[in-house]
Amino acid sequence: MKKRLAPRLPSSVPPTRDASDTRLPDDLVAEQVQRLTAFALVSGGLWAIGLLMDAVVFPSFVGGGSVSRAAVAIEASSVAVAVALYFWVRFSPQAPQSKSDLGLGLMLMNAAAIALLSTWATDPTREMLGHLSWTVIVILLSAMIVPSTPRKMLVASLVSASLEPFGVWLAYLRGVDVPSAVSTFVMFMPSYSCAIAAVIPARMFQRMGRSLREARDLGSYELEERLGEGGMGEVWRARHRLLARPAAIKLVRPEMLGLPGTPEARLALRRFESEAQATAALTSPNTVRLFDFGATDDGRFYYVMELLDGRDMAALVGEFGPLPAARVVYLLRQVCHSLAEAHSRGLVHRDIKPANIFVCRMGLDADVVKVLDFGLVQYAERDPAHDLTETLATLQGMAGTPAYMAPEVILGAGGVDHRADLYAVGCVAYYLLTGRHVFDGGTPMQALIDHVSTAAKPPSRMAPGPVPAWLDDLVLACLAKDPAARPPDAATIARCMPDHDDLPAWTNAAAGEWWQANVSALASATRSGA
Repeated sequence: MKKRLAPRLPSSVPPTRDASDTRLPDDLVAEQVQRLTAFALVSGGLWAIGLLMDAVVFPSFVGGGSVSRAAVAIEASSVAVAVALYFWVRFSPQAPQSKSDLGLGLMLMNAAAIALLSTWATDPTREMLGHLSWTVIVILLSAMIVPSTPRKMLVASLVSASLEPFGVWLAYLRGVDVPSAVSTFVMFMPSYSCAIAAVIPARMFQRMGRSLREARDLGSYELEERLGEGGMGEVWRARHRLLARPAAIKLVRPEMLGLPGTPEARLALRRFESEAQATAALTSPNTVRLFDFGATDDGRFYYVMELLDGRDMAALVGEFGPLPAARVVYLLRQVCHSLAEAHSRGLVHRDIKPANIFVCRMGLDADVVKVLDFGLVQYAERDPAHDLTETLATLQGMAGTPAYMAPEVILGAGGVDHRADLYAVGCVAYYLLTGRHVFDGGTPMQALIDHVSTAAKPPSRMAPGPVPAWLDDLVLACLAKDPAARPPDAATIARCMPDHDDLPAWTNAAAGEWWQANVSALASATRSGA
């Protein structure tokens, strides 16, 4: 599956895959469990119809005489169990793999209810002769819907098929007139035949699980769950098979590299490779760690990154609103720490934006910043005009996002360097303080024009909370149209944000309290940038 690239980062030798590992991936099991909820609803609905017919329609309109109270009790109990199972599968926090086994329980419940109706609540001889048991349908539907191993499906199906013959035997012991042993065997042969046939769909699910796991293997890593999707590709939760270490893998879309096998694709692949190596050398604690990288046989380039627990800044502001100035300063210092190291190595990110900056918890620390997508940086010594043309024509927007693009990048001017990132830092600071873009009206094209020609308003005019004058001035300095008028580097921006008396202190303890208060809302956001 994986094609090795040289040179590449050191990685463990992938162990031989266990051929017995044929489980379906968790995301597909979760999708199948959704079908299981529908199966439970349909089952409950059918039992409800039977209950309505036996308890209301037949006695009132058909004149069928008294209805067995046992039949009504069985049908009512089946409705209750099916509905309860629906709500449990739909809303329980249990893992999908655990819920999938409940589908076999639903099959057994339906088969048991059918057996009680046909052998306890009614006359077995009258009800069974010449009729195909409803257990056949239950077994076949369960085999097609419930994800299970062939062994579990075979055992559950055989037990389901045996419940009605067992009920006939109990009726015989009660002195009820029942069909002969030969007739009983013939009547229930279809149920046993379907029980054996139920293994076929289970084996298909099993082979699917093996094929998908092999297809999702990336060297020593195995994809487990898709976490998100963005313009560049998909982000998956992955597991290292030797270390059991969780990771996030970003799969870059093949079209981002051009047509496979073309000189442009090979050039782009070499470029990604060299920049991934440069990114891996970055050691700032505020830069997302890159564990590995490579290319698949179908032309997808991938990065293996640390898995983060938190929110990107865009989602953070979207859910909780603009941040207080003290917290913005606390976060921006860390952003500048990451950028300062990258810039010192001649790397320009070119796509700094809230969605590429993650705020997370790590160990006992909270509000830890991680700058993402450093695998897509550009070297400062490249020809910027060529990079911009290549970006807009073939790499679909890799040079930046309109709301955060520096004027010199928009104009394709020569000499684009690390100060384009500093302009984007000013845009990010503006968004964190106000919840709005620097130029928030009109189309993306209008935003580009405004970045080139319109002066930005101080964030204090738009922010819901107080913004000190020195922070206003710093943000506007980063947003200067002329790169020479901006702070010279990221380290300078960080030095301009010391602790001030006009801002309440925002510390790791304060951040920890905020996260503890909002932990339930943040619990579902473990990922690493899409």
